Amino acid sequence: MTKKLFKIMTMAYIILLGAVFGASIYAGAVVAPTTFHSETLLGGEIISNFQEGLIMTVNFEKLGYFINFMVFFVLFYEATKWKNFESDKWTNLATFLFVASGLLFTSYYIPTIMELQVQGEVVTKGETFRNFHFASELNFKLFAFSTLALLIFNLKKALR
Repeated sequence: MTKKLFKIMTMAYIILLGAVFGASIYAGAVVAPTTFHSETLLGGEIISNFQEGLIMTVNFEKLGYFINFMVFFVLFYEATKWKNFESDKWTNLATFLFVASGLLFTSYYIPTIMELQVQGEVVTKGETFRNFHFASELNFKLFAFSTLALLIFNLKKALR
């Protein structure tokens, strides 16, 4: 790969990492709290908490498409750097966490939550669902943290 092409790929990589980080933070800090507290905006409960959860799941499912794309882009970019002996242990660790938590989120947590929602509102009020949902939130925070770490490590190298 030529140096010019790799520089262009590095710029795209950094921009897309920033975009997926921003989308993740926005989904978790703005969209979720707004969706799950719609009664404060609408002046009363119009839809149930279960229905709000269905809406939120669709939002995260759509974000999952971008996350899956980024998982493959990160793997390709970081493997190229590794092949050229340009990677370090911290970037490799952040890459592993990014890929693992991203795939867990899109391939395990979202589909399972959707399956549980299909079983009905009663299932989503149970202890099992609450624990599973909490684990998915922790995983999503790990994903956001690893995205930020990859962004910082690559910006640091790119700005040398």
